[in-house]
Amino acid sequence: MSRPALRKQVVFPLLASAVFGLTLYLLHEISGAPLSAKVMTDPEGGLQWAMRIVSIAFWLGVAFAAVRALNELVFLLFRKRKGYDAPSLMRDIFSLVLYVTSVAVILKLHFETLSFGALLSGSALLGVILGLALQDTLGNLFSGISLHADKPFQVGDVITVGKYTGVVMSITWRAAKIKTFQNHIVLVSNSSIAKESIEVCPRDGQNARIVNFSTVYTDSPVKVIHVVREAIRECENVLRYMTPIVRIHDLGESGIEYDVKYWLSDYARYNDTDALIRQRIWYAFRRNGLSFAYPTRTVFMEQPYAPHDGTGRDAESLAELLSAVDIFSPLTSDELNALALNVRGHVFAPGETIIRAGDQGASMFVVHRGSVSVRVDSNGQQRTIKQLAEGDFFGEMALFTGEPRTASVVAAEETEVFEIGHDAMKRLFETNPDLVEALSYTINERRAGLAANSPAAVSEEETPAGLLFQIRRFFRLD
Repeated sequence: MSRPALRKQVVFPLLASAVFGLTLYLLHEISGAPLSAKVMTDPEGGLQWAMRIVSIAFWLGVAFAAVRALNELVFLLFRKRKGYDAPSLMRDIFSLVLYVTSVAVILKLHFETLSFGALLSGSALLGVILGLALQDTLGNLFSGISLHADKPFQVGDVITVGKYTGVVMSITWRAAKIKTFQNHIVLVSNSSIAKESIEVCPRDGQNARIVNFSTVYTDSPVKVIHVVREAIRECENVLRYMTPIVRIHDLGESGIEYDVKYWLSDYARYNDTDALIRQRIWYAFRRNGLSFAYPTRTVFMEQPYAPHDGTGRDAESLAELLSAVDIFSPLTSDELNALALNVRGHVFAPGETIIRAGDQGASMFVVHRGSVSVRVDSNGQQRTIKQLAEGDFFGEMALFTGEPRTASVVAAEETEVFEIGHDAMKRLFETNPDLVEALSYTINERRAGLAANSPAAVSEEETPAGLLFQIRRFFRLD
């Protein structure tokens, strides 16, 4: 047995017994004749007093040892049943009650005429004085009892009290010992804890953290979210069964701001884990060609006679892309270049609706990157009837005839489309009226191919002549 343990379990009870015995002796000496005088005048009575004091001291020692043993036994059973050690405050209160009860019983057995009621009433003034003197101590004691009853936190939890954040090391009747993340030990009194708002991160709870970062606006959010989520889900101290959440927090002045929410196995290590998350994001960005945003200011110099197409490409490259679309096969190179100057580019997120059935429109779209789903309403449910990929187009009837949209088109993935508007086509028709007839035949051939398996009769408006009339009427070419 080590010296501190020996002093705690053996020496302390013996010293306490001696103190109690001496106290009784002094009380007797003050209230009556000294023991030495009793021995001289009445040897037998003095010897009885001496034996009584020795007996009291002996039984006090036995009581202290018994209380100590009972304390160890009771809380050993508590630990086996609950799986964790009882708070030291509970142990102290349990021992204190047994100590007071043992002393009272021993004194009553040795002094039959001793009245505890008279003792308590006579010490009322002393109790008031002690209460005022020990106000802070008693406040800590009762606050500790309240904390033990409520159990807002336990040993091993990470808590924030006032300006201190750290791991709870112990909870006593006076204070809670907190080890901060700078390895400093802070004792926060129970009365202070009772007055403060406490943030508790349970040791075995699913505690989450949020790390922020930002990217430039040219980086695709879909790609950023996928890359970051896959980069951090295998990090040390990140819960594997809780998928990290990467989401757009704000559209800032210099870039897109993101939040990364992840869950930790051990919250006490959140500083190191946050640093590891940021490190993994940096390496993931380097591998995938992504860029972090930083404060910037962009000045745009607009050319007054150079229309901006919104696609980030020059007119020649756009004209080359449009030439691969079969509906524009009748157009010459000059006409394709003129059309490319008025093309607008748009990027849609997965699941985003590009056009909706029943809406009015006067433009068509060409899929440049990604894919889309063409959907129609079937008994109140959306049913996909066709998938369109790069080079395909849709919405041409709204552009050439002004018909309402007959189907909804939804981006199946991140998709970039080129939009061609009514005004752009009208300029071409005004400069080349023969182009109307050529386009009407091309559109009609495409519609006939789509309806090849349909048994429905062809209406007058669906014939080449009918379609030509609709186009001329819509563009007011007559």
